[in-house]
Amino acid sequence: MAKPGFTVGPADGGTCPALRALPEENRLEMPRQSVHAPKAANIGRMATPRLVGTVLARMVLLGSTVAVTAYGIHEMYAVMSTGNITVLQWLFLILFSLNFAWVSFAACQAGLGFLLILKRDVLGRRSLHDKTPTIKTAVLAPAYNEDPVRVAAAIDAMAEGLVRAAPGQFCFFILSDSNRPDAWLREEHAFHQLIEKASPDCPVYYRHRAHNTERKAGNISDWVMRWGGAYDAMLILDADSIMSADTMVEMARRMEADDGLGLLQTLPSIVLADSLFARLQQFANRAYGLIFGNGLSGWHGNGSNFWGHNAIIRTKAFASAAHLPILKGKAPFGGHVISHDFIEAALLRRAGWGVRFDTDLQESYEEAPPSVSDVITRDRRWCQGNLQHAKFLFARGFALTTRLHILSGIMAYMSALFWFLLLAVGLTLAVQASFTRPEYFARPSLFPTWPVFDSERAVALFILSMAIVLAPKALAWLSAMVNLKRCFRYGGPILLSLSVAAEILLSALYAPVMMLAQSRIVWEVLTGGDSGWQPQRRGDGSIGFMAAIKAHRWHTLIGIAAAVLTGYLHQDLFLWMLPVTGGLMLSAPLSWASGRNDIGLALRRAGILRTPEEKRQTPILKAVTARLEGEHLRAVRSPLGALAGEPAFRAWHRAQLEGAAPADDFDPDRILAEAKLERARTVAELESWLSDKEAMALLNSPALVDAVPAWVSSHSG
Repeated sequence: MAKPGFTVGPADGGTCPALRALPEENRLEMPRQSVHAPKAANIGRMATPRLVGTVLARMVLLGSTVAVTAYGIHEMYAVMSTGNITVLQWLFLILFSLNFAWVSFAACQAGLGFLLILKRDVLGRRSLHDKTPTIKTAVLAPAYNEDPVRVAAAIDAMAEGLVRAAPGQFCFFILSDSNRPDAWLREEHAFHQLIEKASPDCPVYYRHRAHNTERKAGNISDWVMRWGGAYDAMLILDADSIMSADTMVEMARRMEADDGLGLLQTLPSIVLADSLFARLQQFANRAYGLIFGNGLSGWHGNGSNFWGHNAIIRTKAFASAAHLPILKGKAPFGGHVISHDFIEAALLRRAGWGVRFDTDLQESYEEAPPSVSDVITRDRRWCQGNLQHAKFLFARGFALTTRLHILSGIMAYMSALFWFLLLAVGLTLAVQASFTRPEYFARPSLFPTWPVFDSERAVALFILSMAIVLAPKALAWLSAMVNLKRCFRYGGPILLSLSVAAEILLSALYAPVMMLAQSRIVWEVLTGGDSGWQPQRRGDGSIGFMAAIKAHRWHTLIGIAAAVLTGYLHQDLFLWMLPVTGGLMLSAPLSWASGRNDIGLALRRAGILRTPEEKRQTPILKAVTARLEGEHLRAVRSPLGALAGEPAFRAWHRAQLEGAAPADDFDPDRILAEAKLERARTVAELESWLSDKEAMALLNSPALVDAVPAWVSSHSG
């Protein structure tokens, strides 16, 4: 079927083994774990002072949470128990209790973090070591249809720092799961340049999987089973992660110093945010995350959690204990584990390994989704993963802290549904009170039953609830104000206070939009919807105003309907509900504004929502931004054109296919790709003809890639 002068076969005279972007494999066995298994004895022990501190922290957190929650529930019961409590009121009380317990736990955890930060401010940080670690560490950077220039800029800057800080001890593996042909070729074109310039003291390797089985967890497991035997530790990044060499070296030191440590998680700070919503997340993460993170670390002890990135893991421990089970049933609750990180940490802990969260490790960074719509897209996947964890909540052998991590992950999304139901039941009670005639003698009695409630107590309880919700933000503000050095990193007392006020106002407006969106997501998951696996947008998140109106039309209509109803029932109720109804009615313009870089940059120029890294960039961030702003790597306009027109790049791509699984005898996509390759007269025509599946089949076929030079020759001139 080939044209004269066009052959399907090795036209480049084969490939050179030196072009392979991978080292020799060094395999590790990785047995798949089961949901239920006995707990192993701890491999290491915590030092006595840390053990005592962890026990005290847990006692303080438990006691304060129980006390605050019990008081709030008692007061709400007292508000309604002036008469007989109806079934609807009991439902309201249950929903209130669930929500109040959740926000009380968060506030008490923030209070614990505040105390620990004060202690660290007085006593100073933990001293860092200066000894070069002897363990070999592979830095793994999974990529899934990402902007390769952005990823390569971060890796190049980090590798450059590691060459100076610990030559020969680290290397990078870019682990691609990209399943779009243009994304795959673009990343190969960028990473080919990066690999060529990498120092042998910190080499950069690249691997692309033809089939992204088990998503990110499968990507990491594939590496562990093929190359993990050569490395003592693996440091997991996300595509948007940035870490300084000093931080990575210190993580390796701590892993080496503690034989019982299986995983060490850092507290990543959000950076490089431009859009309004990304800057909102960045400020909240930086200002409030510090007290939340220290609160978490204080009570976790050696039973902490894994967030999927910016963490170092002992490779052999992970291989022996953390290969995820496959759950019975179909998605969304069965099949492969979606949110792998929580469960991998749980499995390591069950096997006796310590899982630690160290908040004193600085210069560990990530980026945030740029808009409300991007956060909702991400939440769809995260929600399904967290709700799927319900199958592990009562798994045999899991530690109590593990079960609390799983429960908190579930509540992170169920709380939105509970809040929505609480508002719905409250409105129903208000409607019932306005339109239903009271039955003063509903049961035989000499005296009437008056339908009243304690209004003064209700107002006091509302004030208490708002104080608990705002307590973490107030404590974060106070912790910065009492430490002038930290305060001026945010721009000083005035700018810090204005930033906190702006964050509270904007978050209050966005909160009801996120509540409805997350409630819908929970409902979709509970009714059997599967999220799939969508790549996360980074950078610009702007959407058109009409697109925002269309996306949030139901939020707007619900907000208008609720505002009209509450206004009709009572003016005070209208004002009471205005923070919720106002955010919903403004959901479309809020969503449109959320992804706007010009609004975010205007606030930055005014010093509002400023973070320490914006006031004075750290060296690693300067190195990354310099590469992004300069011509660090040559980007490619036409990926397929580069494959056809650059023999060196084509040979490099071809070399990466060596060792790949052999093609099926009958592959319709490959057959169609071959036919279109024969008949196309230009690269542009070929690109327009090929579907994504056909293009992937072409790029995965050594024979078709070898045929490209003959195709180019037959159409040249």
